[in-house]
Amino acid sequence: MISYAECSARERLAQVLDAGSFHEWLPPAERLTSPHLAQLGVPSAFDDGVAIGRAQLDGRTVFVAAQEGEFMGGGVGEVHGAKLVGLLQRALRDKPSAVLLLAESGGVRLHEANAGLIAVSEVMRAVLDVRAAGIPVIVLIGGANGCFGGMGIVARCADHIVMSDMGRLAMSGPEVIEASHGVDEYDARDRALVWRTSGGKHRWISGDCDALVEDDVAAFRAAAISALAQPRPVTLAALRAEHALLAARLDAVPEATWNDGGEDDAVRLWQRLGVADAAQVPALDVAALQQRFTARGT
Repeated sequence: MISYAECSARERLAQVLDAGSFHEWLPPAERLTSPHLAQLGVPSAFDDGVAIGRAQLDGRTVFVAAQEGEFMGGGVGEVHGAKLVGLLQRALRDKPSAVLLLAESGGVRLHEANAGLIAVSEVMRAVLDVRAAGIPVIVLIGGANGCFGGMGIVARCADHIVMSDMGRLAMSGPEVIEASHGVDEYDARDRALVWRTSGGKHRWISGDCDALVEDDVAAFRAAAISALAQPRPVTLAALRAEHALLAARLDAVPEATWNDGGEDDAVRLWQRLGVADAAQVPALDVAALQQRFTARGT
């Protein structure tokens, strides 16, 4: 077993895709760097923290992007975002079997705040355009930096999300929540709390991700292959189903009981959504959790 979390972006591409099939567009040799970072005296990367290209997955042509969490936390800036948008726009033209996004990002790069925000909005629009064309967009989340901020929104715009227990997905990262509301509201140093509220197990139970896998590149590859044949075009019926899921989740734990000094909110939600012995969820492996899960909120 090879840990997905411990791999770099290019190591993940080599392990998830068919061997030797990845052809990178705008590789580091092109020296495509952010002009904003240079102006601020911040070190740049020749790929601006994301690798994009064409590959094969189980013999089918896919377009793929992998964010490098080791460079500025996978943050999205102008060039980084433009590479993602270009990949998605080319998918509209060339019609691959799917687009894969190996996401690892803290969100918008603060050094390029406005440019990064615009880039994320363009990525979101492009993802929805690709889905509307019948091309599935599959997001894999299992890196150490998680998938937060604008990239968290991008992920939820996709057809399928695959996560490991090591992965995290949310709009705001733990440090951002703590800075905004105080440590008494959310202690970013409490790793157990962070994973209970944004980790892969929680996201799978609550319906925010479609497949929960072990921290293993082979498991991510198998889940991505399974998702290839399951496009989910954006339709009114699909949006209504999503709204129903959110409403059911909200109803599962009445607002009057939030922060009432009782049991942990995440554990309470898991119980209401059908997980037997919910307090044991953090200690369970993926297979054991899936066996105990009896009913997903709808």
